[in-house]
Amino acid sequence: MRILFIHQNFPGQYKHVAAAFAADKAHQVVAIGRDNAKPLAGVRLERYARPRGAHAGTHPFARRYDDGVQHGELVARLVEKLQREGFVPDVIAAHPGWGEALFLKDVLPQTPLLNYCEFYYRAFGSDAHFDPSETPTAERVMRIRALNAMHLLSLEACDAGMSPTAWQRAQFPAAFHDKIAVVHDGIDTDQVAPNPDARLALPNGRVLTPADEVVTYVARNFEPHRGFLQAMRAIAILCKRRPNAQFVIVGGDEVSYGTQPPDGQTWREVALKEVTLDPNRVSFLGKLAYEHYLKVLQVSSAHIYLTVPFVLSWSMIEALAAGCVVIGSTTPPVLEAVEPGVTGLLADFFQPEAVAAQVERALDDRALAATIRRNARALALARYSLEHCLPIQIGLIERLAGGAAAPPRARRRAAG
Repeated sequence: MRILFIHQNFPGQYKHVAAAFAADKAHQVVAIGRDNAKPLAGVRLERYARPRGAHAGTHPFARRYDDGVQHGELVARLVEKLQREGFVPDVIAAHPGWGEALFLKDVLPQTPLLNYCEFYYRAFGSDAHFDPSETPTAERVMRIRALNAMHLLSLEACDAGMSPTAWQRAQFPAAFHDKIAVVHDGIDTDQVAPNPDARLALPNGRVLTPADEVVTYVARNFEPHRGFLQAMRAIAILCKRRPNAQFVIVGGDEVSYGTQPPDGQTWREVALKEVTLDPNRVSFLGKLAYEHYLKVLQVSSAHIYLTVPFVLSWSMIEALAAGCVVIGSTTPPVLEAVEPGVTGLLADFFQPEAVAAQVERALDDRALAATIRRNARALALARYSLEHCLPIQIGLIERLAGGAAAPPRARRRAAG
């Protein structure tokens, strides 16, 4: 079978499924990504340069679409080049989030297309206006509607879609739900696992182990979308209450989602102007290599994961797989995985005092923590492991390549 994967930051969500197909010499696997895409063993990677971006004269509401059209055209030209070289895929798997999937059915109308349906924007009921202090404006509501232009075009054109969680699927228009299977990307639960012998060396020379009282927080970047300000407020409370606790914070100072901080600051600078943290016990480790990040999870006594209603982070599922006691926010993406008192503990996103109280509950009730750790690991194995997710993804791609236009069986398996 000839398979084409398209993702701006390849391999992205296709890391495991592309590798699985590439490992079988019966398949020819090609990928298209932007110039920062990373190679994957056994996969031919075609890169394209980032387009110039939206024209200055483009209406502000349409600039994302303008940029997406440019991405889509560049990818279409690369697909045409592959055709001329003799590579015509039997199936395409594409992430449409940057416009790359816009014209695939125009250059390859007979090739089945599977879209990765990660997120559909909504002015209400999702991340926008989740904070009660936000005042909706007509301009912002219209801008959010316009963001979905390329998503709708891509969704209409594709033959099937896959979404990593049921809540993320539910954000898409109901008319398209039958197209979209719920299949998580999958976590390597052999690599991401509890380790009683884990050791984490801090910059100050101290070495932490699972026997220590360690509170952890992880995000790709420190930003309000991932509850960074609320987490810092909770940690400030805990610094006063838990004199023996160490606090390990992982992430960068860029902004992946949501608004930029004021006056050219970082959100970390904003937080540290508001709260007082003990520098001897609060360690900001920046962005870590994956193996060091796993050690953070493996020594964690209580892991804070807060998010607005948005894409569920891989890090939360990895925390479950590592047997962490997750203290999560009572927001829909988290509620899908964390049952309070069973697979984790929950607190209101906007109440740092409640977050701190749940962290203390995890630290003080060792029997409860042990039960939650076992249950969290069991959930990760049953619902989010590669052993569970990868066969569903492979089956969905094979089903499409074989001529099936919709994924009802895959959807039922994932829901089950």
